[in-house]
Amino acid sequence: MPDAVDLIPILEKGLAADVEKLTKYDNYLEGEQPLKYMSDAMREEIGDTVADLVLNWARLVADAYESRLDVEGFRYADSDNEDETLWAGWQYNDMDEQSQQGHLDSIALSRSYVLISANKEADKPPRNTVESPFQVWARRDPATRKVSSAIKKWKDADDVEHVMVFTPAETAEFVKKDGKWVTGEFSDKHNFGVVPVVPLVNRPRILRPDGTTEFIDIIPLADAANKMATDMMVSGEYHAMPRRWAFGLKQSDFVDKNGNPLSTWSKLKSRLWANEDPNIKVGQFDEADLVVFHNTIKLLAQLTSQIAALPPHYMGFVGDNPTSADAIRSSETQLVKRVERKHTFLGGAWEEVQRINLMYLRKSPDLEDRDYQIETVWRDPATPTVAQKADAAVKKYESGIVPLEQTWIDLGYSATQRAQMRKMLEETSASAAIARFARPGPGDGS
Repeated sequence: MPDAVDLIPILEKGLAADVEKLTKYDNYLEGEQPLKYMSDAMREEIGDTVADLVLNWARLVADAYESRLDVEGFRYADSDNEDETLWAGWQYNDMDEQSQQGHLDSIALSRSYVLISANKEADKPPRNTVESPFQVWARRDPATRKVSSAIKKWKDADDVEHVMVFTPAETAEFVKKDGKWVTGEFSDKHNFGVVPVVPLVNRPRILRPDGTTEFIDIIPLADAANKMATDMMVSGEYHAMPRRWAFGLKQSDFVDKNGNPLSTWSKLKSRLWANEDPNIKVGQFDEADLVVFHNTIKLLAQLTSQIAALPPHYMGFVGDNPTSADAIRSSETQLVKRVERKHTFLGGAWEEVQRINLMYLRKSPDLEDRDYQIETVWRDPATPTVAQKADAAVKKYESGIVPLEQTWIDLGYSATQRAQMRKMLEETSASAAIARFARPGPGDGS
C-alpha cells in the first residue's frame, strides 16, 4: 500500500475530473443555469425591460424526493426497538440536519459523502460529517467496487490548501507549503481495514457505482420551459398590447399640445396622437394571444411530471377542484416506489456508516455477525391521512396481529416518543396497582 502522501496526485485528479459536470447540476439546482437561447444581441436590445425567467423545475424535483427521505433510527434485525447507542451518535453529530443536506446533494449531484473519524473528546461518539462531492472524492477498487482510498480537499481562511487522505489503515492530513505537501496536525492510524468514507449515491448502476443526477432527463425540458417563459415575457412587452401604425406622420409630428416632443413611452402606448392633415391614416394590429405559451409550458410541465414520477398536483395542472385523499395517494404510487428504492441504496450506506462507527466505539475492526443485520428505519414515504393511518393501526392492535410497540411505530412516533410513552405506561400501571391496594375493602368499616 503506498503512503498516504503518494496518493494525493491520483486522488486530486479524480476529484477535479467531475467539477465541470457537478457545477452544471449545481447551477440547475440553484436556478442559476445559463439561458442558452438568449443571444447577446437580444439581451442588448431588450436590456432590463424583460428579466430572464427561470422555472426551477430541477429544485422542485429534488425537493419532492428529499422531503420523503427521513431517517428515524437504526435497529438490529432481531430487535423491535431502535438501537439507543447508534441513535445517540446520530443525534450527537446533528445528522438529522446533515443527512437532509447529504440526500439533497446526492439527488442533485449524483452523490455526497459521509466521513467518519475519531473524536478528540473522550467518551464521545465518533465524528460523522456529510460532505460535498466538490470537496470529496472516493476511489474505488475496480475488482470489488469498494472504496479503496479517498480525499477531502479545501482551503482555509488564509487561502492555504489542505487535504485529508483516507486509506484502510489511516486518515492523514497534509498542508501545502512552498508548493509541497507536508504533514498536518490531524492523524488517525485506525488500521480498520476499511476506508472511513461512505458515498451516498443516487441511482447507482453496476458500471456506474457513483450514480447519476435526477436532473439528467429534466434539464432539456427545463431549458425548453425557460425559453417559452422568457419568450412569453418578451411577447407580453412588445405584442400583448395592440401595436399601432400610422401613415403620413413624421417624427417631428409627435408633439404635445404645447409643441413639446412626446416621450418614447407616450408614443409606444399612444397616449396622445393628433394631427390636422386629413390624409393621415392610423390603425392597429391585433394583439398577440399568449395562450400558445401557456399551453406549451403546461405540456412541458406534464412531461416533466411523468419523467420524474411527480403527482399531477405537484405541477398544478389537475384543474380547479380539490383532489380527494384517495386520488392523491393513488397518484403518488410511482413516486413512493422510487423513494423506497432510494431507501435501499441510501439505507445501505447509512448502515455501513454505523458499522464503522462501531469499530471506533470498540476500538477494534472486528464486527459481530449481528452487526451486519443493522437496518435503517425510514419514515413512511407515502402520505396517508391521519385518520386512516390511526384506524388501520388500532384495528391491527385490537385484533392481536401486532403488539402495542409496533402500533406506535405504525402511527409514526419516534424512538424518543415511544420511550416516553413506555415510561408513562409503566407509571400509569404502577399508580393503578397502588390505587387497588389502597382502596378499602367491603369489611373495613369505612
